[in-house]
Amino acid sequence: MTAVNSRPIRPQPLLNGVALIAIVFGSLTVISGGTVLFGSDTVRDLAGDFVPFVVWFNFCTGFLYVIAGLAIWLRHHWALGLSVMIAGATAPVMAAFGLWVIDGGAYEARTVGALAFRCGVWVAIALVLLRARPRS
Repeated sequence: MTAVNSRPIRPQPLLNGVALIAIVFGSLTVISGGTVLFGSDTVRDLAGDFVPFVVWFNFCTGFLYVIAGLAIWLRHHWALGLSVMIAGATAPVMAAFGLWVIDGGAYEARTVGALAFRCGVWVAIALVLLRARPRS
């Protein structure tokens, strides 16, 4: 199927899938971050050398992930801007985490991968939305 300007129209299932990914990812992020932040000492011990500002950032942005997912599902035009903002906000946190590590702060190696994964997911979502937006 093509649009009037011969540009393919993004199929609904793709955007619905992206929306569901964002909602599930956000929900899991809120649950995991909340468990570490508000759980028992045993839970925090199991989390290892977590970096508090990274966990707080992830916890707070998890709510934005869900909002972005709902906005994508409902095809709100601002979903793209929110997705770009989420991806862009992750970069300074990654930089601050890098400084934390360089300064000798304790951390879990999985945090490196998790931050890169989060940033990559939101860059990918933003790119999908950018390609899906209608051209005038």
